Amino acid sequence: MKELKIKNTILVLTIGDITKQETDAIVNAANKKLAPSGGVAGAIHRAAGPKLWEECRKLGGCKTGEAKITKGYNLNAKYIIHTVGPVYSNSQDDPKKLSSCYQECLKLAEASNIKSISFPALSTGYFGYPINKAAGVAFETITNELTKPLNLDLVKFVLYNQKSFDIHKKVFDNVINQKNLK
Repeated sequence: MKELKIKNTILVLTIGDITKQETDAIVNAANKKLAPSGGVAGAIHRAAGPKLWEECRKLGGCKTGEAKITKGYNLNAKYIIHTVGPVYSNSQDDPKKLSSCYQECLKLAEASNIKSISFPALSTGYFGYPINKAAGVAFETITNELTKPLNLDLVKFVLYNQKSFDIHKKVFDNVINQKNLK
């Protein structure tokens, strides 16, 4: 585990299962229909139960870079914030769209009075975003957002294995050093 305090928020990197996090909200790396599928979205839908898909169907989908919120149902988390990351194409828009995902999730958390949130590594699975590049966008965006006045106590990055954790930790340390946030 790796931890850093930025203003009033603790930023944590850990290895684990996103569906088992005991934060107010978890983030779903969703598809545009917010439908159950493979990867993180499939795991979250399975763990939350069928009522999640019933609620998601009523939301009318979600565009890339945007976020929507639902109840957490059978999860420990009270809420699920769904965001659709970009399918990696090596275009200049990829980092902007991915950054928007993190920004929109944090805005929605703030508007919903959520104090703690857990993120997976957005767009790095089926959407093919290289982990090191995605981690750079994630930490750059999150650290920028956490320097603003927010009511978040905890932001967690929940990584599914040691390899992903090690890559994220290295990128995290580089971003923190460049921004002098230690």
